[in-house]
Amino acid sequence: MKQSIQLRLGQHLTMTPQLQQAIRLLQLSTLELQLEVQGILDSNLMLEPDEADAPASADSNMEAGQEQRNKNEAEAGNETPPDSPEAEVSSASETIPEDLPVDTNWEDTFDMGATSFSAPADGDGRDFFETHTGSGETLHEHLAWQLDLTRFSDIDRHIAETIIDSINDDGYLKASLEELREGLDLDPELGIGVEEIEAVLHRIQHFDPVGVGARDPAECLVIQLLALDPDTPCRKQALQLVQEHVTLLGNRDYNQIMRRMKLSEAELQEVLKLVQSLNPRPGSQITSATPQYVVPDVFVFKNKSKWQVDLNIEAAPRLRINSHYASLVKRADNSEDNTYLRNHLQEARWFLKSLQSRHETLLKVARCIVDRQRNFFEYGEEAMKPLVLRDIAEAVEMHESTISRVTTQKYMHTPRGIYEFKYFFSSHVGTEDGGECSATAIRAILKKLIAAETPTKPLSDSKIAALLADQGIKVARRTIAKYREAMSIPPSNERKRLS
Repeated sequence: MKQSIQLRLGQHLTMTPQLQQAIRLLQLSTLELQLEVQGILDSNLMLEPDEADAPASADSNMEAGQEQRNKNEAEAGNETPPDSPEAEVSSASETIPEDLPVDTNWEDTFDMGATSFSAPADGDGRDFFETHTGSGETLHEHLAWQLDLTRFSDIDRHIAETIIDSINDDGYLKASLEELREGLDLDPELGIGVEEIEAVLHRIQHFDPVGVGARDPAECLVIQLLALDPDTPCRKQALQLVQEHVTLLGNRDYNQIMRRMKLSEAELQEVLKLVQSLNPRPGSQITSATPQYVVPDVFVFKNKSKWQVDLNIEAAPRLRINSHYASLVKRADNSEDNTYLRNHLQEARWFLKSLQSRHETLLKVARCIVDRQRNFFEYGEEAMKPLVLRDIAEAVEMHESTISRVTTQKYMHTPRGIYEFKYFFSSHVGTEDGGECSATAIRAILKKLIAAETPTKPLSDSKIAALLADQGIKVARRTIAKYREAMSIPPSNERKRLS
């Protein structure tokens, strides 16, 4: 095979490490960025936090407070300062007894003060126990805790544990009594029947929350009604309603209910008020979900009739290059240590540049969104304009993928609330005059129409579509149904209620 040399021209796209790092920082949320910054601080000695504007430390504040207290006590007439050796000796001689009982604890004799149990403070001065909460308790853990406090025989305890394991998060028992009996790992000679299982179930149904372990919503409501005081007004009628006419109640057939129960409309309203005060999903009261806190990336406010956008300085990490270590880098030295320092210095500069680029891009996109959705900030959701990623990408001269990264998990603090950047992007439908209306505005109008409807005759999806058509907005009935379900609004037959 003959060898030869050929010259070829070509183009290819490569992503440098700096560009990859900039893109990765761009798509991180505020909390993820803080973790990333902490990781780079641990791995790169050239970077350090910029604490030029940091508040005074907790230790210095404590020392200053102690000095002030000592000064006040001295001015009040104490001849011997509290910090002097004479004061310590006299205080000790007055508080330490000569003989102590054998079973005496140190805390019983000496006042340890609040410092022994004082909660450590975070870096921003907030209480530790306020900002660090443990995981919540699950429904099964809550029921198991009550089971341990209840007197059961060994067999009944085993049955109760099996029942609790079969209760879902809403508090309902999804397994039948026969299935529970078959699932019990007990000696058949004991003769455990359905009656014993049902007796244990009745005891669990009165655990907190009351009604847990019910097999259907009607039984759940009955258990809660029976747990009320017998003198509760309308309790008897409410029991009859959920026991005998729960189907009519679910269908909102109030006329049929009034005729069968021989109640007036005013009496039925009182009965329904009592039933509506109950919880058909008792398990929802016990949740293990912990609250998720949102840190806004930008602040939007009105200043002299103009909307202004600023970065959240507290959420933006402030870093700088350590001047001492940077001064150790020698230009002409190729030693291993100097190469190590030089590489870290270059990496630190790249990271700071990527961080600055992230802040600038975030601010640029946020200002463009606020400029496009100015009517929303002025008048609310009904004035929201249609907006897609391409519109912002063309305005800031960036690619749509970059805008998508910037607007994901980034939040904007506005006078109307905190919104994710993605919230301001929505599809549109046409209007009769050739204009466009955003989906967010349509949902706001839909919510407003349903809030103002007559309770005895709620608006159907077709009627809502007709009302929107009168306003020049062409929306199909199935689109109305989709928007309504997305907002967790029930259909018209389930919204019907007495006046």
